Amino acid sequence: MIHYSSLSELHRANNFTPPENPLFAIIRCDKTCTIGDRAFTTDFYMIGFKKLKAGIFKYGRTSYDHQNGTMSFVRPRQIIQMTGLEFEEDGFLLFIHEDFLNGNVLHTDIQKYGFFDYEVDEALHLSPKEEEIIWDLYRKIQIEYYNNQDEYSRNIILAHIGSILQYAQRFYNRQFIHRKTTSGKTVSRFNAVLAEYFSGGMLHDKGLPSVNYMAEQLHLSPRYLSDLLKQETGKTAIELIHIFLISEAKNLLKTADQSVAEIAYHLGFENPPYFSRLFKKEVGLSPNQFKRQASGL
Repeated sequence: MIHYSSLSELHRANNFTPPENPLFAIIRCDKTCTIGDRAFTTDFYMIGFKKLKAGIFKYGRTSYDHQNGTMSFVRPRQIIQMTGLEFEEDGFLLFIHEDFLNGNVLHTDIQKYGFFDYEVDEALHLSPKEEEIIWDLYRKIQIEYYNNQDEYSRNIILAHIGSILQYAQRFYNRQFIHRKTTSGKTVSRFNAVLAEYFSGGMLHDKGLPSVNYMAEQLHLSPRYLSDLLKQETGKTAIELIHIFLISEAKNLLKTADQSVAEIAYHLGFENPPYFSRLFKKEVGLSPNQFKRQASGL
């Protein structure tokens, strides 16, 4: 698999004009936009906007679903494939080398945007008004990019990229709300998978379910699942797993003739002291205190 460590390599390999900046590049997709004919990786962040008509666009494990007005976000060294893309309208790609972020607040801030870890079928679908906002920010970046860059250009470009990311987070939150009303609450499906895991004896055989396992059962990426649950409940996936197990633990502490350590092992906790700390954090009492209180002692 080919890996592009510099923007010059990427441009040269695809017969693009040389980039205006060695660490940042804009590729405007006028109806068509193809980068190579096979999968590749890079040392760049990629932000893309497209209204796809045909072709293959794939990153992560999934193919793009041909929805219109979509933004995608790819982090460095993630596998990308773009072949024979045709657009309903113009699109664009922004390539941001990791080193372009050095010394700027975005170097740290970009890590908090979970959508760089989403799968392609979890891309951001924009409304017409949202598209206008993104195109306006793109045009501001374009002006700086082609206008004899000076010592101010990098920070101005990164400020506009930061705005794109903030708007994307806002738009994703809107999409989460819309998804919740159209396909049901994810937390209900999440809890159903947990209940099945528990009742099927998998907890004893395999230990605590991981976020990756839960995401796979719900056909979502782990980061998208956690962000979606956070929007619905205020809790992440791992927090909801713990809450579910604490609920089971409370029932066992009231009814089972087992020690706290035995209950902890039964629930998949290999470390009973960790179970006790988690229980106290969620319930306000230690397991032993809760057991004595439930027994009326």
